[in-house]
Amino acid sequence: MSELARRRDFSSSVIDKLRANFAGAAKFASGKACVYATGSFGRCEASEFSDLDLFIAGRSERIARSDGSGEDFGQKNLLNHLDEICVQAELIERSREMGFPEFSGDGRYLDHHSVYEFTNTLGTEKDDVANTFTARLLLLLESKPLVEDAVYEEIVQSVINSYWRDYQGHQAEFMPAFLANDILRIWRTFCVNYEARTKREPEDKKAGGKLKNYKLKHSRLLTCYSALLYLLTIYNSKKSVTPADALDMTKLTPTGRLEWLRGRPELKDANPTINKLLEQYNRFLETTNGQEADLIQRFMNKEDSHSYMAAASEFGDTMFEALATIGKGSRFYRLLVV
Repeated sequence: MSELARRRDFSSSVIDKLRANFAGAAKFASGKACVYATGSFGRCEASEFSDLDLFIAGRSERIARSDGSGEDFGQKNLLNHLDEICVQAELIERSREMGFPEFSGDGRYLDHHSVYEFTNTLGTEKDDVANTFTARLLLLLESKPLVEDAVYEEIVQSVINSYWRDYQGHQAEFMPAFLANDILRIWRTFCVNYEARTKREPEDKKAGGKLKNYKLKHSRLLTCYSALLYLLTIYNSKKSVTPADALDMTKLTPTGRLEWLRGRPELKDANPTINKLLEQYNRFLETTNGQEADLIQRFMNKEDSHSYMAAASEFGDTMFEALATIGKGSRFYRLLVV
């Protein structure tokens, strides 16, 4: 069994347990909000050493002005603040019981974002400040619902509709430039954040930075570019991409998208490159199967570290080859490059 297959089995087993153990959170969130996993569990490639990354996303309703004008006064979250605290408490307690590490940032990312925030901060200066940008893109690119599936599906569809706001009247020739640019933006954001937050000394911190770089250039890159390859393939095939196409893309994991690409008859010439990507990614999963402290020790060895970073660079080269082979100089490919 490949490392990817083993991790998929492990992830599915743990996700089933999480869904059962989060029944208390589901009671407070019922019909109002969902909880979804991102990171290695969202990608269905978690191991025994993986952290748990969770987001809370909720429904909202309009508040009409009392003057009878019919205009909106604003939006109200259906999940009120006290119930939000109860959901967070359940997630924290049950995660601890299952032996997961504490949530990163002392839990500051375990926020509740409404679908209104996801769709109305899109492209604005508030998007980065409120962390809606990361929460929204990871929702579409690498997530698995753990609480309230129906709310999750509703929010995913609403976010897609926001990116497809100009679809009407352009159904026969719609290029998903808005979403593609946001995917490119989050990839560049991951890269910039790595540079800004990585320490270069002492040696163990430097090695830890190299480990993060190695993961960035595999898992984060695949999350973003597998989605772009998927959308590019659909566009080249149909000269348009529908909201339903985008929804189908969100239901696949990043490696699942590569396997979907491999099954497309029109991409026969790209199959060797796609197979190479899957093989390289499987080696990455084998390399990172361990405690972080042990992995850092391995990256402190200069010879091993050089070999790992060369593999990361090669993975990026292969992804570029896939993009160029599948793009075939189309208008959408041009947009992704320039």
